[in-house]
Amino acid sequence: MKLKYVVPLFLLVVVTAGCIGSERAGGSGKEVTLVVFHAGSLSVPFQELEKEFSDYAERELGVKVTFQDEASGSVKAVRKVTDLGKKADIVAVADYTLIPQLMVPNYTDFYVLFATNEKVISFTDESKYSDEINSDNWYEILARPDVTFGFSDPNQDPSGYRSVMVMKLADIYYGKPVFEELVEKNTNIRANGTSIYAPKEIQVVGSKVVIRPKETDLVGLVESGSLDYFFIYKSVAEQHNLSYITLPDEINLKDFSKADYYSQVEITLGSTGKTIKAKPIVYGVTVTKDAPNRELAMEFLKFLLGNEGKKVFKENHQDFLNPPVAFGNVPEEIKDLVKVKG
Repeated sequence: MKLKYVVPLFLLVVVTAGCIGSERAGGSGKEVTLVVFHAGSLSVPFQELEKEFSDYAERELGVKVTFQDEASGSVKAVRKVTDLGKKADIVAVADYTLIPQLMVPNYTDFYVLFATNEKVISFTDESKYSDEINSDNWYEILARPDVTFGFSDPNQDPSGYRSVMVMKLADIYYGKPVFEELVEKNTNIRANGTSIYAPKEIQVVGSKVVIRPKETDLVGLVESGSLDYFFIYKSVAEQHNLSYITLPDEINLKDFSKADYYSQVEITLGSTGKTIKAKPIVYGVTVTKDAPNRELAMEFLKFLLGNEGKKVFKENHQDFLNPPVAFGNVPEEIKDLVKVKG
């Protein structure tokens, strides 16, 4: 065979082999990176689930998967896609309503409600008055002059605006000016009746209150003793072995039977201009319309919504909806794992 025929034949073999490799990996190559924007409170369960999925994908799909995770407040996670034009395969948020409010229809056409949580107040043995605080006197302890406490930024993180709404619900439940004492005296967040306004730029007065972009940013401050208390999700407190007190069902945003009671309070965010009513805590997830690796992202979503996801979330002290509930143009791939509504 002459040399001029050998080279094209060699190239044909290489190209053909490459195509076969791509087909085995679902058309995206043997090595794929999935980009996931998620709530900070999902960091621990998602890391564990992603490891299990990577093992599964390599074993069953012939694809080597790595994850590029970006944990942030959920509002910020969504705005990375809608405002900054960043590409993500999966977006998972601590307040599912952010997806229909900000992402549908331009950035996604479906979403799934999959997990719940509740608000608690967390601390360590080193926190001032940790031997006194309980579910009845917490607001009095937090108001003491030598006590510091924190919550995340309402403009970036549902944990932040939920913490603020918890303190306004406490006004109603206890019949005392909890919100004024804890929030208005220490920040520029204001309330008119039961309607709260959080300016785009949150300002803190004095050193009593600490606000960070996402709730998990406060964990280290409490663990190190620089902060006495913070409002956090129960699952995160459990994952970090922190002490915590539970709050009455009328204010902890856990009880679905108290949805009407919660809805007395609402907050308008300066960052988005959107008004959000207090409601039971429900997490949401979607695959974006222009997901760089949509087929594999759907495989991961199936993994999350199936038995593997339920097991990982249970191990990490977070309740999973049974079944998860899906809205919109629900993909066929997940219809047998969810209850379709809307």
